[in-house]
Amino acid sequence: MKRYSLDSSQWLLLAAAVFIAILVGMALPVAAALLGDSVGRLMALPALFVLGALFIFNRRLLLLLIFLFRASGDIVLESTRVGSGGAVSLGLGAAINALIILIALLFVIEKPKQLPRWLAVPWLVLLGVAAAGVLISPDRGAAIKIVLSLCSYFAVFVCAFYVVRTPEDFRSMVKIMIASSIVPALYGVVSVGLYARGGLANFRLQSTFGHPNILAFYLTLVISLGLYVLKSSTFKVGQFSRFMLMGYLLGLFGLLLLTQTRSAWIACFMLFLLYGVMFERRYLIYLAILPLLAMLVPSVQERLMQLDSGNTVQTYAKLNSFAWRVYLWESGLKWMSPTHYLTGYGVESFPYYSQVFFPLAGKTKWGAHSVFVQWFFDTGLIGMLAYLSIFYMVLRKLMKLYALDRLGAAILICTLVEYLVVSASDNLLSYLAFNWYFWLLLGMGCSVYINSEAYQQELAQRKTRRLHRAAMPGLRQPDTV
Repeated sequence: MKRYSLDSSQWLLLAAAVFIAILVGMALPVAAALLGDSVGRLMALPALFVLGALFIFNRRLLLLLIFLFRASGDIVLESTRVGSGGAVSLGLGAAINALIILIALLFVIEKPKQLPRWLAVPWLVLLGVAAAGVLISPDRGAAIKIVLSLCSYFAVFVCAFYVVRTPEDFRSMVKIMIASSIVPALYGVVSVGLYARGGLANFRLQSTFGHPNILAFYLTLVISLGLYVLKSSTFKVGQFSRFMLMGYLLGLFGLLLLTQTRSAWIACFMLFLLYGVMFERRYLIYLAILPLLAMLVPSVQERLMQLDSGNTVQTYAKLNSFAWRVYLWESGLKWMSPTHYLTGYGVESFPYYSQVFFPLAGKTKWGAHSVFVQWFFDTGLIGMLAYLSIFYMVLRKLMKLYALDRLGAAILICTLVEYLVVSASDNLLSYLAFNWYFWLLLGMGCSVYINSEAYQQELAQRKTRRLHRAAMPGLRQPDTV
């Protein structure tokens, strides 16, 4: 019989495998004791092994699966948390966030030239300002959590440049983002049947998300992408598929109404108004009729009528949500010292100090319900300029994409503007799942443009002008590109 022998490398691999197996065997009883009887926590361990295997063997597939299922994950991921709660609790969601950041980092290390430096600089400045804000923050645990979330948004933005290079890639990713809404939509229908039996007046749909507002903004994003698929000539959609997609979008619009999120309603209205003005005027007629139909829904009517009362601060008076926000903003901004206008009080300082400056705070640490107010309070003018510079940089590239894809660029620009408008009255920075899809979409649009012939011609023109100025130092011509 033939005898087989192992070389030194094979013996080393075998020894490593045995060692890892022993460690896993020793750790499992300890992990089981820590995780308790929670099904979500018990499933987190094998899920981590699967994620690790996909990370090793196919990072692109792992990334696409995360984007496909992340919209369905808030409830599941929340059930896997272990720890003392709050900012120090960890779960499978934290592991996925870390994987996203690591994947983006490896993409950049492997192919650094695929990410333009001018696109990364504003993000790095913002993260630098946020990191400095952590050092002076009165609540460093919560501050670190926000900074890590910002890192993950940047990572998703970066990943877009490596998974989307062509218009075909863009269309494929749009389909994945629309498909990601199927599970939240189905779960939303089930939630309405289970929890809205007593009526819709006090019911707010949140489906698989942690809050109704997150679902609302996510649905607005998906509806805008659905409109793009229906109206763009670059998508080859058959008659039956078109009919099914239109019905699906109408269903999503119904779910959007049930979230009771007025700012998302306004954002969706802005989208169709823009489309009607720029592309199909008959949509303006639909927009004139749609609000009247929506007002027939009692819960929508009541939600809108709430804005007519509770607008003044009086003893024992109940403020409506907008008046309450305005009172919160005024209290915080008046409390700020001018010496902190430049640098702020530190990341997540607004909720921490809200118990001091807000008369209605009680024992609750209130977020600002406005990205601009909170970011100014936390990081000052420096942080605000760093934050807005990212949107300015992205907006410039999306405006140039307009020459290549009018409808796609218009929807992306409208989505960016909607985000800024909604940021004025909501804690949008803390809505992680929605921000991932938002920054992925904007990154996709920028990537399509910088990989186009138009951008290459722009670069060639810049190079020609630089050479021309270098050859003729006395001549000064403005750079108009």
